[in-house]
Amino acid sequence: MTLDLPSFSGTVLSGQQVPDTYRVDRSGYEPPGSPELVVVAADVDDVRRAVTFAAERGLSVVVRGGGSGLAGGASAGAGSLVLDVSGLRRILEISPVDELAVVQAGVSAATLDAAAAKHGLRYAPDPASVAISTIGGNIATNAGGLRCVKYGVTREAVLGLGVVLADGTLVHTGRRTAKGVAGLDLTSLFTGSEGTLGVIVEAVVRLHPAPIDTVTIAAYFDDVEQAAAAATEVLAARVRPAMLELLDAASLREAQDLLGVRGQAAGSFLVAQTDGFGARAEADLIVDVLRRYTSRIDVGSDREAADELLAIRRAALPALERHGRALIEDIAVPRSRIAEAVRRITAIAAEHDSRIYTFGHAGDGNLHPIIVIPDNDSAARIRAESAAAEIFAAALELGGTITGEHGVGVLKRQWLEREQGADSLRVQHAIRRALDPAGIFNPGKAY
Repeated sequence: MTLDLPSFSGTVLSGQQVPDTYRVDRSGYEPPGSPELVVVAADVDDVRRAVTFAAERGLSVVVRGGGSGLAGGASAGAGSLVLDVSGLRRILEISPVDELAVVQAGVSAATLDAAAAKHGLRYAPDPASVAISTIGGNIATNAGGLRCVKYGVTREAVLGLGVVLADGTLVHTGRRTAKGVAGLDLTSLFTGSEGTLGVIVEAVVRLHPAPIDTVTIAAYFDDVEQAAAAATEVLAARVRPAMLELLDAASLREAQDLLGVRGQAAGSFLVAQTDGFGARAEADLIVDVLRRYTSRIDVGSDREAADELLAIRRAALPALERHGRALIEDIAVPRSRIAEAVRRITAIAAEHDSRIYTFGHAGDGNLHPIIVIPDNDSAARIRAESAAAEIFAAALELGGTITGEHGVGVLKRQWLEREQGADSLRVQHAIRRALDPAGIFNPGKAY
């Protein structure tokens, strides 16, 4: 392709200059071909120029932040322009009085959280990839995280957005106020749209007061079904921990090994955290429930010990990725059916002779059954794909969803109609055509 490029403040890569890393995201999905062009945007004007240029040249636009997506949504093949917005990493404002921040899309949640802490505040969304993913990507997939059982997913934190549309127009949606119902809720429309409606370049996000007290509870069980049942009963007791995370025995061992920490051996592991003025009373109630299932319970408010326990949960996926390609599933079921979902996953693993590691956000029914496929083992890959299909089917049969927080991307697109129905998809396609008539934004992804 002969390039007659507009002037960009950021970096432009084309042809053989494009690193292969821009083809894939963390999902491992590999599209056919390679991107024609990469624009590493330095400012919002770069984004607008890149979108306009792509439309004129008939290129598709694939937006990329940290490249940490787990459904193939940021994968980019032939005929695409990759728009890298990770350079838009300015925190434009923190308002302690209004408890909000205005940030560019390339800022990480960890960076914003650290900046908010200086004002006695915090950014509640806490995905496991908090250190590497970007807020723009979190919004595009409506990411969840460890604290969403109490504080909700990313959508609950987003008040407004700056979005570049398919014709290069920059629009601002939403508000800075705690309440507001003027016009259609375009902020929610773009949140979770997986880069198919526009390019998120800026966000107004809600902050929360940093908790006055925090208590962490670690419990060890004989098996993962027992832990899942205990988690369900904790929630039925009408207590809302800030976190309630589960790891099966194999995931626990792998995470401990990766971190080089010594911990208890167990059939499963549950870590809960309470926060706020009632943290200790809530922790006592959780412990009372857990004691019906296990006597191996540790309780503490020591920050260092709590960080170590949460590091184990965050390390689960990186630990598994050492052993081959991780087929990362992301189902969610009603909280009352967590234990049943775990039993189904265990049976599916045995039926398909696949090693499935299960961990996730027990507090909201969001489980991550991870199937590790050894390199160059095509038979294991075929078995894993069959197992994954049965896991999706089981989630739907249990009244759940094929994705709780990672998005549909490429990998789950064939399952979307089965979950939502043809009529719902027709509405979504109509909205997509209205905002992007030429179909330049992330074609073949999401819906």
